[in-house]
Amino acid sequence: MNSGQLALGAYVALADPQIVEIIGISGFDAVFIDMEHTAFDLSLVQQMIVAADLVDITPIVRVSDSDPGFILRVLDMGAQGIVIPHVDGLEGAKRAVDAVKYPPVGLRGGAGATRAARFGSVEWGDHVRTSNEEILLSVMAEDKKAISQVSEIAALDGVDLVALGPTDLSQTLGVTDPSDPKLRLEVERIAAEVKQAGNTKLQMPMNHPAFPLTASQLVELGVGYTNVAPQPPAILMKEMKNAVRETHKTLGRKI
Repeated sequence: MNSGQLALGAYVALADPQIVEIIGISGFDAVFIDMEHTAFDLSLVQQMIVAADLVDITPIVRVSDSDPGFILRVLDMGAQGIVIPHVDGLEGAKRAVDAVKYPPVGLRGGAGATRAARFGSVEWGDHVRTSNEEILLSVMAEDKKAISQVSEIAALDGVDLVALGPTDLSQTLGVTDPSDPKLRLEVERIAAEVKQAGNTKLQMPMNHPAFPLTASQLVELGVGYTNVAPQPPAILMKEMKNAVRETHKTLGRKI
């Protein structure tokens, strides 16, 4: 992403670290571990982060809220990216930076023997520096306050991505049709303001049913990171349904 290329991630909602390995082996750049819309606990998420490290992809975790204590625990496990949903405008984005970044950028608490610090085997100053430089912070602008302050949020030091969730954004705008011009105009406005800020990129999903966009369309908007839709559970269900359908067809059965 830092080189200007579109980084590709895949969403994880299946409670098994092996799906993370499959995503990595498939060639994705990152795995998007979702704690907002799943029942994942910290123990499972840590196993997924370890699996991501084994296949050399970036583990990004979407937490359920902006609680700094919870974010700290996820970071100490070795997460390389944090996504915070429904950020509460500019002040919420500032609190997110405080939670994710070490001083002097933020207020993240330190512990020298965590998994993220390689159990104390790296020099503390090096760990702080590389963490502040490399750990990705994405804040989701989904509500009225955040989308009205998106230019200020995008200009904030420590914010790497401004994320748009098409479903929640549609609800905020009162839109139900993906082709509604109101949604497209708002996405284009936000994208232009993020691009003008200069130091952040946009995050949006590819081929999302609430606002379907191709890879080239995402790049034109200035998107730096995308999760490729459909999600693995949807892919699995589609393939299993096809297998059942083809088997019945081969046997001459009516479906």
